Amino acid sequence: MSSTPTYDLGFLGGGQLARMSIQAAQRMGLRCLSLDPGADSPASQIAPSVQGGLDNPEKIAEVLRQCGRVTLENEFIRVADIREACSLAGVDEDRIVPGLGALGTIQDKLIQRQAYERAGVPSPKAVAIEGDAQAAIEQIGFPMVLKARFGGYDGKGTRYARTPEELASHRDLWGKGGWLAEQFVPFRRELAVMVFVGEAGRGCFPTMETVQENHVCDLVYPCDADGSAVALAAVEAVGGKGLFGVELFELEDGRILVNEMAPRPHNTGHYSLDWGGVSQFEQHVRLVLDLPLGEAHGLPVCMANLLGQTGAGDYRQGLRAALAEPGVHVHWYGKAEAKAGRKMGHLNAVGEDVVARAVRARKAFYAAWT
Repeated sequence: MSSTPTYDLGFLGGGQLARMSIQAAQRMGLRCLSLDPGADSPASQIAPSVQGGLDNPEKIAEVLRQCGRVTLENEFIRVADIREACSLAGVDEDRIVPGLGALGTIQDKLIQRQAYERAGVPSPKAVAIEGDAQAAIEQIGFPMVLKARFGGYDGKGTRYARTPEELASHRDLWGKGGWLAEQFVPFRRELAVMVFVGEAGRGCFPTMETVQENHVCDLVYPCDADGSAVALAAVEAVGGKGLFGVELFELEDGRILVNEMAPRPHNTGHYSLDWGGVSQFEQHVRLVLDLPLGEAHGLPVCMANLLGQTGAGDYRQGLRAALAEPGVHVHWYGKAEAKAGRKMGHLNAVGEDVVARAVRARKAFYAAWT
């Protein structure tokens, strides 16, 4: 193996998060490689890639051999597969950020909750659903949230049970094992914080308010609450190093609880691409490569996701319409098919009255696109 890797940075996954991270790295002159099952992924359109499954240790090892450091686009790649790949490639596990210990804790939502509890980080109580679920009923009560312990996101792998009958109606899911029951939280609003922990320091991007539609992030904008202390404590509870998106619940009395976290750039941090300070993607690159960190502050921004629409045509028509709104920036991910509800891009409105302008620009985009 050459003493100098061919690429500075490798990404396991080739979607939009890898694409925007690679763009940040390329501005600094860094060389990047991604792994993705698809031949025309968002990342592979702008940088070299390896085509292969994210569950294939041989393909992961191929990336490890060629890259000085490697990071993840999503947290669902099995730790066992990554460990096997490290062995195949003959490299140390510390080449990967985040560390595999933290990744393993985050991948299992129950173990994640237990880590918060041990550290005294406020979060909803959760227990495994086992047998006839009677123990879960006694410890959690109704209403409860049912979650797959592994792999769920954007509402996938989540159900609600308000009564014993509703719980029983979901038995085909939880009866097979691998599910947890969690306290239902009557939150006032949802918040999010991007947390960074590295050799050069640790800290947080500003706390943002998030609005969800059908369990998918819809809008992200500045808020008057501060969830940074809770978010940073959550990352420290799992032994995290790198960049983390931490989702929070704010209760009516002002208390803040941790919902979940992701050890990577996050949809709720996309606003930082246009706020004038370091973006979450550049910070991610800096963290993985142990470079000095950027200052995480900037102008007010509202991010609005652009989702696939039935009957969508040429997105450039939408682009033209959205950019007619002053202070709006559009980021398109280059995905081949605009499936309804799929994240195809996002727009950021910067400056004054950002929420109204982002909503107005998105409405114009959709009207022209369809």
